[in-house]
Amino acid sequence: MGRVLGIVIWGITIASVWMFVSGKWWFPASISEHGGRVDSQFMITIIVVGISFTAAQVGLGWVVWKFRANADKQRATYSHGNNRLEVLWTIVTAVIFISLGVMGQRVWASLHLHDAPPGSLQVEVVAQQFSWNFHYAGSDKVFGRTDPNLIDDSALNYVGIDETDPNSKDDSVVSTLVIPANRPVELILRSKDVTHSFFVPQLRFKQDLVPGMNIRVHFTANRVGKYELACAELCGMNHYKMKSYMLVLPENEFSELAAMPQDKFQARTAELMTKYQLPVY
Repeated sequence: MGRVLGIVIWGITIASVWMFVSGKWWFPASISEHGGRVDSQFMITIIVVGISFTAAQVGLGWVVWKFRANADKQRATYSHGNNRLEVLWTIVTAVIFISLGVMGQRVWASLHLHDAPPGSLQVEVVAQQFSWNFHYAGSDKVFGRTDPNLIDDSALNYVGIDETDPNSKDDSVVSTLVIPANRPVELILRSKDVTHSFFVPQLRFKQDLVPGMNIRVHFTANRVGKYELACAELCGMNHYKMKSYMLVLPENEFSELAAMPQDKFQARTAELMTKYQLPVY
Protein backbone atom coordinates (compact mmCIF):
# COMPACT_ATOMS: atom_id res chain seq x y z
CA MET A 1 0.00 0.00 0.00
CA GLY A 2 2.89 2.32 0.80
CA ARG A 3 4.30 1.95 -2.72
CA VAL A 4 0.92 2.70 -4.28
CA LEU A 5 0.49 5.81 -2.12
CA GLY A 6 3.99 6.99 -3.00
CA ILE A 7 3.29 6.55 -6.72
CA VAL A 8 -0.04 8.41 -6.36
CA ILE A 9 1.73 11.33 -4.64
CA TRP A 10 4.31 11.51 -7.43
CA GLY A 11 1.59 11.25 -10.07
CA ILE A 12 -0.39 14.13 -8.54
CA THR A 13 2.81 16.17 -8.36
CA ILE A 14 3.63 15.55 -12.03
CA ALA A 15 0.05 16.40 -13.08
CA SER A 16 0.05 19.60 -11.01
CA VAL A 17 3.36 20.79 -12.51
CA TRP A 18 2.18 19.90 -16.02
CA MET A 19 -0.96 22.04 -15.64
CA PHE A 20 1.27 25.11 -15.25
CA VAL A 21 4.08 24.18 -17.62
CA SER A 22 1.72 23.24 -20.48
CA GLY A 23 0.16 26.72 -20.51
CA LYS A 24 -3.29 25.28 -21.27
CA TRP A 25 -4.77 27.06 -18.25
CA TRP A 26 -3.27 30.50 -18.00
CA PHE A 27 -4.05 34.18 -17.80
CA PRO A 28 -5.73 35.93 -20.71
CA ALA A 29 -3.45 38.26 -22.66
CA SER A 30 -2.59 41.46 -20.77
CA ILE A 31 -4.03 44.77 -22.00
CA SER A 32 -2.37 47.19 -19.56
CA GLU A 33 1.02 48.85 -19.25
CA HIS A 34 1.65 47.30 -15.84
CA GLY A 35 0.41 43.84 -16.90
CA GLY A 36 3.81 42.67 -18.11
CA ARG A 37 5.37 43.41 -14.73
CA VAL A 38 2.58 41.57 -12.93
CA ASP A 39 3.02 38.53 -15.18
CA SER A 40 6.79 38.59 -14.72
CA GLN A 41 6.46 38.70 -10.95
CA PHE A 42 3.88 35.92 -11.01
CA MET A 43 6.19 33.75 -13.11
CA ILE A 44 9.08 34.25 -10.69
CA THR A 45 6.83 33.39 -7.76
CA ILE A 46 5.33 30.31 -9.42
CA ILE A 47 8.79 28.97 -10.32
CA VAL A 48 10.11 29.38 -6.76
CA VAL A 49 6.96 27.91 -5.20
CA GLY A 50 6.86 25.15 -7.86
CA ILE A 51 10.40 24.04 -7.07
CA SER A 52 9.59 23.99 -3.34
CA PHE A 53 6.34 22.11 -3.92
CA THR A 54 7.96 19.51 -6.19
CA ALA A 55 10.87 18.90 -3.84
CA ALA A 56 8.53 18.50 -0.85
CA GLN A 57 6.16 16.08 -2.63
CA VAL A 58 8.96 13.99 -4.12
CA GLY A 59 10.44 13.71 -0.63
CA LEU A 60 7.06 12.80 0.84
CA GLY A 61 6.55 10.07 -1.76
CA TRP A 62 10.00 8.67 -1.07
CA VAL A 63 9.37 8.55 2.70
CA VAL A 64 6.01 6.79 2.19
CA TRP A 65 7.66 4.31 -0.17
CA LYS A 66 10.73 3.60 1.99
CA PHE A 67 8.95 3.33 5.33
CA ARG A 68 5.85 1.48 4.17
CA ALA A 69 4.27 -1.10 6.50
CA ASN A 70 5.86 -4.18 4.89
CA ALA A 71 9.31 -2.71 4.37
CA ASP A 72 12.37 -4.12 6.12
CA LYS A 73 11.82 -3.60 9.81
CA GLN A 74 14.39 -1.53 11.63
CA ARG A 75 14.25 -0.15 15.12
CA ALA A 76 13.29 3.51 15.33
CA THR A 77 15.81 5.90 16.81
CA TYR A 78 15.17 9.30 18.35
CA SER A 79 16.85 12.34 16.83
CA HIS A 80 16.68 15.81 18.31
CA GLY A 81 17.55 17.24 14.92
CA ASN A 82 20.25 19.65 13.86
CA ASN A 83 19.86 23.18 15.20
CA ARG A 84 22.24 24.67 12.64
CA LEU A 85 20.35 23.16 9.72
CA GLU A 86 17.01 24.27 11.16
CA VAL A 87 18.25 27.85 11.58
CA LEU A 88 19.78 27.77 8.07
CA TRP A 89 16.70 26.61 6.21
CA THR A 90 14.45 28.93 8.25
CA ILE A 91 16.60 31.92 7.29
CA VAL A 92 16.82 30.86 3.63
CA THR A 93 13.04 30.36 3.46
CA ALA A 94 12.38 33.74 5.10
CA VAL A 95 14.77 35.56 2.75
CA ILE A 96 13.21 33.96 -0.34
CA PHE A 97 9.59 34.63 0.51
CA ILE A 98 10.11 38.08 2.02
CA SER A 99 12.03 39.03 -1.14
CA LEU A 100 9.16 37.79 -3.30
CA GLY A 101 6.73 39.85 -1.23
CA VAL A 102 8.83 43.02 -1.52
CA MET A 103 9.25 42.55 -5.28
CA GLY A 104 5.51 42.07 -5.71
CA GLN A 105 4.73 45.26 -3.77
CA ARG A 106 6.50 47.44 -6.35
CA VAL A 107 3.85 47.07 -9.03
CA TRP A 108 1.02 47.29 -6.50
CA ALA A 109 2.46 50.46 -4.97
CA SER A 110 2.86 52.13 -8.37
CA LEU A 111 -0.91 51.80 -8.93
CA HIS A 112 -2.20 52.47 -5.41
CA LEU A 113 0.30 54.70 -3.60
CA HIS A 114 1.10 57.23 -6.34
CA ASP A 115 -1.09 59.91 -7.85
CA ALA A 116 -2.45 59.40 -11.33
CA PRO A 117 -0.38 61.12 -14.07
CA PRO A 118 -1.50 64.58 -15.22
CA GLY A 119 -4.17 64.47 -17.92
CA SER A 120 -5.66 61.20 -16.70
CA LEU A 121 -9.31 60.53 -17.48
CA GLN A 122 -11.34 60.45 -14.27
CA VAL A 123 -14.33 58.13 -13.93
CA GLU A 124 -16.40 57.64 -10.80
CA VAL A 125 -17.32 53.98 -10.31
CA VAL A 126 -20.31 53.39 -8.05
CA ALA A 127 -21.15 49.79 -7.21
CA GLN A 128 -24.39 48.52 -5.71
CA GLN A 129 -26.17 45.21 -5.34
CA PHE A 130 -26.04 44.02 -8.12
CA SER A 131 -24.95 46.49 -10.78
CA TRP A 132 -22.25 48.94 -11.82
CA ASN A 133 -22.62 52.67 -12.54
CA PHE A 134 -19.96 54.79 -14.24
CA HIS A 135 -20.12 58.57 -13.84
CA TYR A 136 -18.45 60.76 -16.49
CA ALA A 137 -17.83 64.48 -16.10
CA GLY A 138 -18.81 65.39 -19.66
CA SER A 139 -17.27 67.96 -22.00
CA ASP A 140 -16.47 70.45 -19.20
CA LYS A 141 -14.38 67.76 -17.46
CA VAL A 142 -15.86 68.76 -14.09
CA PHE A 143 -18.04 66.36 -12.11
CA GLY A 144 -21.37 67.68 -10.98
CA ARG A 145 -22.05 67.62 -7.26
CA THR A 146 -23.37 64.36 -5.86
CA ASP A 147 -25.29 63.80 -2.64
CA PRO A 148 -26.21 60.36 -1.19
CA ASN A 149 -29.56 61.81 -0.12
CA LEU A 150 -30.42 62.38 -3.78
CA ILE A 151 -29.91 58.75 -4.80
CA ASP A 152 -33.14 57.46 -6.30
CA ASP A 153 -32.95 54.31 -8.39
CA SER A 154 -36.57 54.64 -9.45
CA ALA A 155 -35.71 58.01 -11.02
CA LEU A 156 -32.53 56.57 -12.58
CA ASN A 157 -30.37 58.78 -10.36
CA TYR A 158 -28.09 55.95 -9.29
CA VAL A 159 -25.20 58.08 -7.99
CA GLY A 160 -27.11 61.00 -6.46
CA ILE A 161 -26.32 63.73 -8.99
CA ASP A 162 -27.53 67.18 -7.94
CA GLU A 163 -29.30 68.43 -11.06
CA THR A 164 -29.31 71.99 -9.72
CA ASP A 165 -25.53 72.11 -10.03
CA PRO A 166 -24.56 73.64 -13.41
CA ASN A 167 -21.57 71.28 -13.65
CA SER A 168 -23.91 68.29 -13.69
CA LYS A 169 -25.73 69.32 -16.88
CA ASP A 170 -23.35 67.46 -19.18
CA ASP A 171 -22.57 64.54 -16.85
CA SER A 172 -23.35 61.00 -17.96
CA VAL A 173 -24.02 57.90 -15.87
CA VAL A 174 -23.88 54.63 -17.80
CA SER A 175 -23.62 50.93 -17.00
CA THR A 176 -20.59 50.25 -19.23
CA LEU A 177 -17.08 51.47 -18.49
CA VAL A 178 -15.68 53.19 -21.58
CA ILE A 179 -12.05 54.38 -21.60
CA PRO A 180 -9.49 55.48 -24.21
CA ALA A 181 -6.51 53.34 -25.16
CA ASN A 182 -2.98 54.48 -24.27
CA ARG A 183 -4.16 57.19 -21.87
CA PRO A 184 -3.97 57.00 -18.08
CA VAL A 185 -7.33 56.42 -16.40
CA GLU A 186 -8.08 57.23 -12.77
CA LEU A 187 -11.01 55.43 -11.18
CA ILE A 188 -12.70 56.81 -8.08
CA LEU A 189 -14.28 53.74 -6.52
CA ARG A 190 -17.32 53.90 -4.23
CA SER A 191 -19.94 51.48 -2.95
CA LYS A 192 -23.54 52.26 -2.00
CA ASP A 193 -24.13 49.21 0.19
CA VAL A 194 -21.65 46.39 0.80
CA THR A 195 -18.08 45.62 -0.22
CA HIS A 196 -17.70 44.89 -3.92
CA SER A 197 -14.59 44.26 -6.01
CA PHE A 198 -13.70 45.70 -9.42
CA PHE A 199 -11.98 43.01 -11.50
CA VAL A 200 -10.97 42.88 -15.16
CA PRO A 201 -8.60 39.91 -15.61
CA GLN A 202 -6.97 41.30 -18.75
CA LEU A 203 -6.05 44.49 -16.88
CA ARG A 204 -4.27 42.49 -14.17
CA PHE A 205 -6.18 44.73 -11.81
CA LYS A 206 -8.49 44.06 -8.87
CA GLN A 207 -9.63 46.50 -6.19
CA ASP A 208 -12.30 46.38 -3.50
CA LEU A 209 -14.95 49.10 -3.25
CA VAL A 210 -15.68 49.79 0.41
CA PRO A 211 -18.76 51.65 1.69
CA GLY A 212 -17.88 55.11 3.02
CA MET A 213 -14.56 55.30 1.15
CA ASN A 214 -13.45 56.97 -2.09
CA ILE A 215 -10.63 54.76 -3.33
CA ARG A 216 -8.50 56.17 -6.14
CA VAL A 217 -6.55 53.89 -8.45
CA HIS A 218 -5.13 54.33 -11.92
CA PHE A 219 -3.91 52.30 -14.89
CA THR A 220 -3.34 52.59 -18.63
CA ALA A 221 -5.03 50.17 -21.03
CA ASN A 222 -3.12 49.69 -24.27
CA ARG A 223 -5.29 47.37 -26.36
CA VAL A 224 -8.57 48.33 -28.00
CA GLY A 225 -11.42 45.90 -27.39
CA LYS A 226 -14.31 44.74 -25.23
CA TYR A 227 -13.67 43.00 -21.92
CA GLU A 228 -15.81 41.57 -19.15
CA LEU A 229 -15.87 43.36 -15.80
CA ALA A 230 -16.90 41.28 -12.81
CA CYS A 231 -17.50 41.77 -9.12
CA ALA A 232 -14.95 39.53 -7.43
CA GLU A 233 -16.29 39.87 -3.89
CA LEU A 234 -19.28 37.86 -2.63
CA CYS A 235 -21.85 40.63 -2.19
CA GLY A 236 -25.20 38.87 -1.87
CA MET A 237 -27.47 36.27 -3.41
CA ASN A 238 -27.27 37.71 -6.94
CA HIS A 239 -23.52 38.28 -6.82
CA TYR A 240 -23.07 35.99 -9.82
CA LYS A 241 -25.15 38.37 -11.94
CA MET A 242 -23.10 41.46 -11.09
CA LYS A 243 -21.10 41.99 -14.22
CA SER A 244 -20.59 44.66 -16.82
CA TYR A 245 -18.19 45.38 -19.67
CA MET A 246 -15.22 47.63 -20.29
CA LEU A 247 -14.73 49.13 -23.74
CA VAL A 248 -11.25 50.35 -24.64
CA LEU A 249 -11.57 52.71 -27.61
CA PRO A 250 -9.18 54.59 -29.88
CA GLU A 251 -8.66 58.14 -28.57
CA ASN A 252 -10.60 59.82 -31.37
CA GLU A 253 -13.58 57.49 -30.98
CA PHE A 254 -13.62 58.02 -27.23
CA SER A 255 -13.38 61.82 -27.57
CA GLU A 256 -16.44 61.86 -29.81
CA LEU A 257 -18.35 59.73 -27.32
CA ALA A 258 -17.33 61.78 -24.28
CA ALA A 259 -18.64 64.98 -25.88
CA MET A 260 -22.17 63.55 -26.29
CA PRO A 261 -25.07 64.17 -23.89
CA GLN A 262 -26.15 61.21 -21.79
CA ASP A 263 -28.89 59.87 -24.05
CA LYS A 264 -26.62 59.88 -27.10
CA PHE A 265 -23.72 58.61 -24.97
CA GLN A 266 -25.78 55.58 -23.97
CA ALA A 267 -27.05 54.95 -27.50
CA ARG A 268 -23.56 55.16 -28.99
CA THR A 269 -22.18 52.90 -26.26
CA ALA A 270 -24.79 50.28 -27.16
CA GLU A 271 -23.65 50.46 -30.81
CA LEU A 272 -20.01 50.05 -29.79
CA MET A 273 -20.91 47.05 -27.65
CA THR A 274 -22.02 45.26 -30.81
CA LYS A 275 -19.05 46.52 -32.82
CA TYR A 276 -16.46 45.05 -30.46
CA GLN A 277 -16.49 41.41 -29.44
CA LEU A 278 -15.16 39.68 -26.35
CA PRO A 279 -11.77 38.03 -26.90
CA VAL A 280 -11.77 34.28 -27.45
CA TYR A 281 -9.22 32.16 -25.59
